[in-house]
Amino acid sequence: MKANALLTAMVVGTITVGSYTTASAQDGIVAVEETVVTEQNVECKNHYTSSWRDNWYIQFGAGMQVPFVDKTVGGDYEHHITAVYNLGFGHWFSPYLGFRFSGYYGKIHYDYDRYTSANAANLNFDIQWDMLNSICGVNPSRTFSIIPYFGVGGMYTWGFPGRTATIPDGNGHRKTREWTLPVSAGIQVRLRLAKNVDFFADARAAFVGDNFNNTVYADPIESNISLVGGLSVTFGEGRKFDSYNPCEYLDYINTLNGRVNDLRGQLAETSAALAAAQAQLPCPEVTEATVIEQAPLMSSVRFKIDSSNISDEEMVNVYNCAQWMKANPGTTIVVQGYADKDTGTSDYNMGLSQRRCQSVADVLINKYGIDPARIVLEANGSNVQPYETNDWNRIVLFTQPN
Repeated sequence: MKANALLTAMVVGTITVGSYTTASAQDGIVAVEETVVTEQNVECKNHYTSSWRDNWYIQFGAGMQVPFVDKTVGGDYEHHITAVYNLGFGHWFSPYLGFRFSGYYGKIHYDYDRYTSANAANLNFDIQWDMLNSICGVNPSRTFSIIPYFGVGGMYTWGFPGRTATIPDGNGHRKTREWTLPVSAGIQVRLRLAKNVDFFADARAAFVGDNFNNTVYADPIESNISLVGGLSVTFGEGRKFDSYNPCEYLDYINTLNGRVNDLRGQLAETSAALAAAQAQLPCPEVTEATVIEQAPLMSSVRFKIDSSNISDEEMVNVYNCAQWMKANPGTTIVVQGYADKDTGTSDYNMGLSQRRCQSVADVLINKYGIDPARIVLEANGSNVQPYETNDWNRIVLFTQPN
């Protein structure tokens, strides 16, 4: 990523400054280099990813179907409507696209000179497109979804009366069963009932060869139209996608720039102190003094949208805070949690900021052995926004009590 390249350049530049200065100091000369960072263009948009363990769902439902075949007596399709049953499962590999295996079973009724029925079962593989996520933006809490799809599959029909069949089986008889390969298209609408449960209504048109009903006559393509409603249940945490925006790294780069400047100033002070010390050699005897190590608190721990999990990239800031607290055992810190105001309600964001505070405190206490009495949690929700940029407020800040 462009932003990662820029971040890497900054870190390498900082390490170069430190290494060069240390080597020069051993010779009695301290040189301070300027850190050069090449500005690169960054595309400011959210990118979404999903693992194969997330966003699996199962659906089940029932409805009706009607075949459109040749030689329907009088064009009357109403008495050809039959029940159909549906079972399927699928996976969303992004907020926009997913796939599904969907099976259907039911009787089919049609006319070929006389009223006829048979059994039909088919399995389809569909590619699905979440239209509203693509057009209106990704929203994992969206109540209503429109999902067009298209697919291919296999259909098996059996139980035809021999008197209506026209296809020979090669043994002097006529076939009573048939395989076909339908191509289908349809649209599904979903209504969110709960976090993991949706109601769906699905309209599908399957186009098959003329031998679909074991009768070859006139048009080479026939169809079977179905309308199914039911429930879709998503496993785990519901529809969840990890996201990142390269522009979120820009504030890290600014922070690193500030730290480099601080280091540059400290190196200049060290150079002057070293020169003064060398001028006094040999050193007179001095009374040993206790030195308390001081180090700045890391400024923040950032979180992804609607998450209280600390990412691997942010864990370094929690580590540095723990090391600072160990070096300064008499200090107490305030862990202040926030949430962005453009996502969720005020009550929900208050709880989210509390969980973010608690996640940071748990790592300090359980992983690094910091005394809980030295940590004060302060959840601010989205009522307080420390930054003007909305996405920057998914954050925990470290401060010290007044």
